[in-house]
Amino acid sequence: MDNCIEIKNVDKFYGKKQALKNVNLTIHQGMFGLLGRNGAGKTTLMKTLATLHAKKNGEITVCGVPIEHAKEIRGMTGYLPQDFSMYPTMTVQESLDYLGVLSGMDGQLRKERVPLLLKRVNLTESKHKKVKALSGGMKRRLGIAQALLHDPKVLIVDEPTAGLDPEERIRFRNLLSEVAEERIVILSTHIVGDIEAACENIAIMNEGEILWQGTVLELLHSAEGKVFTINIPKEYLSQIKERYIVTGMLAQNKYTTVRMVAENKPDIQGIIPVEPNVEDAYMYCLYSNGCDVSGGDVSCCF
Repeated sequence: MDNCIEIKNVDKFYGKKQALKNVNLTIHQGMFGLLGRNGAGKTTLMKTLATLHAKKNGEITVCGVPIEHAKEIRGMTGYLPQDFSMYPTMTVQESLDYLGVLSGMDGQLRKERVPLLLKRVNLTESKHKKVKALSGGMKRRLGIAQALLHDPKVLIVDEPTAGLDPEERIRFRNLLSEVAEERIVILSTHIVGDIEAACENIAIMNEGEILWQGTVLELLHSAEGKVFTINIPKEYLSQIKERYIVTGMLAQNKYTTVRMVAENKPDIQGIIPVEPNVEDAYMYCLYSNGCDVSGGDVSCCF
């Protein structure tokens, strides 16, 4: 299909270490979230889609174009890496214009695109600031502007909100949601809140494998009946943490309200089932696929 990304049976190795293991995904227009812990293989997959890494086996097509056609793929793809940086002594406007020169855009097109993009990412008033004087969130928004410079069909952003304060995270997520109305946007992150707030369709990745793919609602449904809460005296907290997957704690005087994930309702007086949130469902997905998600002996929990 011309409006989606198809990934079939893809493997990737770094020497003898397998970084991607038989990855299969279909990504349609809109915002798609790739969720996983640090080291799960998300960045490797993103760089493979951006043609910065070569796959070992399998097939990838981006809007109908095989990934092997790197020049054509790069022409339709914008990429914001996790370690994004730009020329620190240039102004915001100069740096964006210079990147347009490097990408082969003619002067008239740059003159039209640069102001439009600065307005879209809310950096017009900062266009004469040097890049080194920008906040972390402003640099990320500038990164989105450079990724959109050639009006790509696909936008790939890797861990874009890591290190941002809550206000900048919200502003950045809203910007991505707007951009996703007219293209494919892939958001790779380990921050569950970003996925919950911005994505309808998601995949969960761990150790190079796709553990789960579907909608956020389907993920929540998969954890129904698996999440519980209880108020306990603080002196029993360590025992609970050793035996169960704890997803939340709220200390109040001598008691702590504990939120936990379990396959079956624990035989503890006062425990009650609750509706899962995305973080609960994510943790349950990891556990149900055999991942280590507990600081204690997981085998005693379920």
